[in-house]
Amino acid sequence: MSPAEPVTGLILSGGGARAAYQVGVLAAIAELLPVGASNPFPVIVGTSAGAINAVSLASGAMDFRGAIEALTAFWQGFRSHLVLRSDWPGVIHQASRFVSHNLMGIGAQVPVALLNSSPLRGLLNDKLNMTGIDQAIAQKQLQAVAVTAFGYESGQAVTFYQGGGTIDAWLRHRRIGVPTQLTVEHLLASSAIPLLFAPVKIGEEYFGDGAVRQSAPISPALHLGASRVLVVGVSGNPRGVDPQQPLQRAYTGQQPTLAQIGGHMLNSTFIDSLESDIELLQRLNQFGHLLPDGTPTRALGVAPVEVLVISPSQPIDEIAARHRQELPAALRLFLRGPGATKTSGAGVLSYLLFEAGYCSELIELGRRDALAKRGELSRFLGLAESVVPA
Repeated sequence: MSPAEPVTGLILSGGGARAAYQVGVLAAIAELLPVGASNPFPVIVGTSAGAINAVSLASGAMDFRGAIEALTAFWQGFRSHLVLRSDWPGVIHQASRFVSHNLMGIGAQVPVALLNSSPLRGLLNDKLNMTGIDQAIAQKQLQAVAVTAFGYESGQAVTFYQGGGTIDAWLRHRRIGVPTQLTVEHLLASSAIPLLFAPVKIGEEYFGDGAVRQSAPISPALHLGASRVLVVGVSGNPRGVDPQQPLQRAYTGQQPTLAQIGGHMLNSTFIDSLESDIELLQRLNQFGHLLPDGTPTRALGVAPVEVLVISPSQPIDEIAARHRQELPAALRLFLRGPGATKTSGAGVLSYLLFEAGYCSELIELGRRDALAKRGELSRFLGLAESVVPA
C-alpha cells in the first residue's frame, strides 16, 4: 500500500501588528509556487491577528496568489484609526471610562479594555467575504480552517473550525474544538488582547485572545487532519542562538517600566507556548524514530509530524522602536507614560503599531526570511527544484 499523501497545515500565531510578518512569508511562498498553483495548505489555523490572516487566506483559497496579493495590500494600507480609536476624544474617553469604572467602581458597567477597537469590526466586515470558505471546501481546495479564542468563564481555549467531511470535535484539558460557521465575531474574539481590547460575546460566553492559555497551538491542525505543519511565528528573538554561549547584555540596573513588564507578559502569552509546543513535537518525533519498526506510532500518539518553522531573523521590538513616530499623537501620548515609546518598552508598541511603514517593513522581513529558506520550503511543499528561483 502506497503511503497517504501528506496533508499540510499552516499555523499562523497571534501578535497584533506583528502578524504583518506572516503576510511576507506567505507572499514568498506565492512566489515559489508555479503560476496557477492551487492552495498548498488544506488546513489553516490562526490565533489572534493570525486568525484574520488565516480566514482571509481560506476565503481566497480558490486563488491562492490573488488572496496573498489582497492580504498584502490589506496590511500595507493599515493605519491605527482603522483598527482602534486613535483620535484625541476616542483615546481620552475610553481611558477615562476604564479608570473610572474598573479602578474606582464609578459608573455603569463598561468593557474591560484600555483601547476602543470598534473600528476593526467595520474594517473586517468591509474587507472580508467569508462565503469563499464554503466554495473552497466544496471544490476541495480547502479541508478546514480554524480560529482559537479563550472563554473567560469556562477557562477553555476554544478552537472554532469550519471544514468539509466528517471532522470530529475534540475535548482535551483546557482546549476543545467546536464545528461552526465562522464569522467576523470569531475573528474579533480571537484577536481581543486582554485589557487592551474588549472581550467579544459568542453565544452565552465572552471570549478574548486565543493565545491566552493556549497550551498546544499546533494541536488543532493535527485534529483537523494535518500530517505536517508550517509554523509562521512572530517571536522577537531570532531562533538558533547557541545555548552554550549566553548573550552578552548591558544591564542598566533601572526598574522596569510598565510597558517593559507588559511587553514580557504579551510575549509570554503569544510566543512562549508556541515555541514550547514546537520543542515538544520535535522531541516526540525523535522518540518515534527510536521505536522499533512496526510499532503502531499513531495509536501511541507519537506518529512523526514534520515541522518547518519560519520566524523573524531580526528583533521585532527594535523595528517597532524605529517606527514609533508613525503612531497618531493621541496614542503616542497615551503610551508614553507607561514607557511604550522608549526602546526598552517597545515590546508593547510592536503589538499595537498598526501603521503602514512598520507593517511594510515586517512584510518585507517575512518575505526575505522565507526566501532564505527556499530550499527547505521547496522540499516541504514538494515543489520541483526548477520552480524555485535562484
